[in-house]
Amino acid sequence: MDIQHMVYFVEVVKQGSMTKASEKLFIAQPTISKTIKNLEDELQLILFDRSKKSLKLTDAGKIFFEQCNEIVNLYKDLPVVMDNLLGVKTGHLKIGLSPIMNVKKLIKILADFHNCYPNITYELIENGGKTIEQSIQIDELDVGITALPVDDRLFQSFPFYEEELKLVVNKNHPLADKEKVSLIQLENEGFILFNENFYLNDIITDSCKRAGFIPHIVSKISQWNSIEQMIIAQIGIGILPKSIIEMLSDDVRNVSIESPSIVWQLGVIWKNNKYMNFVTKEWLHFMQKQLDSK
Repeated sequence: MDIQHMVYFVEVVKQGSMTKASEKLFIAQPTISKTIKNLEDELQLILFDRSKKSLKLTDAGKIFFEQCNEIVNLYKDLPVVMDNLLGVKTGHLKIGLSPIMNVKKLIKILADFHNCYPNITYELIENGGKTIEQSIQIDELDVGITALPVDDRLFQSFPFYEEELKLVVNKNHPLADKEKVSLIQLENEGFILFNENFYLNDIITDSCKRAGFIPHIVSKISQWNSIEQMIIAQIGIGILPKSIIEMLSDDVRNVSIESPSIVWQLGVIWKNNKYMNFVTKEWLHFMQKQLDSK
């Protein structure tokens, strides 16, 4: 067994198929199939349950994947680690972020960090909080920004910022001129929400249930500007963070919600019990220091 065998195995698991893994690695599929078979023979373990239509890891396979994934990441990070020990301070940081957050807060800290470490590059990937968590778990992201709380058995975290959620309606809606509304007043409205991949969906739905009703959902979308357009078209109402509302057009109005009010807290998260490279450590330390100073 060598590192290349582990790379093949990890990619098969991440892609969910040997065909996709071969395309990703630019290697013939028979080579990958043979490598997996050789690994199983060497370990005297079955790594994949081949009775299923899609590739599923056995219990032994899951344990082997966790260890291989850690080793492969250490191997990939080795050149950067050596450079950093020599004072070069290079690397690449993959950050998952919500498309419904106040990105200006993040970019300001990122700009300050870039001034300190100009040789570090970044990849910002927008997605729902649940996908961000999954991507961190399989090491496709270094850190993420998503709704708190998170499962502390899987992730470490610290708070980023807290934000009020407000009602958004068409400017001609009967509630448009109200200063405040109670949540129960929205019982008969049609809601336009983010899809289930977003924790904001859960927060709004749970708040409605606690207020005494199940929201009637007209549509679920993954982009806030699409929600805005549907509200303008009078298809339904929305509940959005204050920072997003500040970017909406004059065709909509926002109203504070009380009884109960709704807030969400965003935080920075990363994988628990994982080797952390220099870049990620420095970024987390820098960001937390910046937040503490404010």
